[in-house]
Amino acid sequence: MVATPQLVDPNFYRTVILMLQHDEEGSVGIVLNRPTLERVDSHLPEWAGRTADPGLVHYGGPVDPDIAIGVALAADGMPTGVPGLSLLDLAESPGGGDAPIRVYSGYSGWGSEQLEVEIAIGSWYVVQASPDDPFDDPEAQWKKVLRRQSGFLSLVSTFPDDVRQN
Repeated sequence: MVATPQLVDPNFYRTVILMLQHDEEGSVGIVLNRPTLERVDSHLPEWAGRTADPGLVHYGGPVDPDIAIGVALAADGMPTGVPGLSLLDLAESPGGGDAPIRVYSGYSGWGSEQLEVEIAIGSWYVVQASPDDPFDDPEAQWKKVLRRQSGFLSLVSTFPDDVRQN
């Protein structure tokens, strides 16, 4: 999912969300494009050697920031719904894998039917994720994901931060 330009909530302004679960009970996802200044090696030193550069923890969302979620560019963990991406149990040893990972602090959650309402009022675009999304440059990711869409959504990638300065 990609936040529309009209979504100005500071938790989700110009975010790209990887949906991990969506069912009748609600939805769970992680914000992909919000790195923090915290280093993975400060919190999970055993995983530091596998983290994609620059080795920072990313903000997954406002819910339960003490939870760490690992996403790997590999198919050897729990499936994410995106071929080539998997979730990792960060409580386990990293093992011998060498696929790059990204670590997220917290997650984004929506109650039953809450996300459907937000989509209906125009807060989110629903697009297909790419396995590279978690590892792209966070500063350019919102525009990049929109630019690869067809038609109108590609044009939205050029929407200015402040339309008054356009």
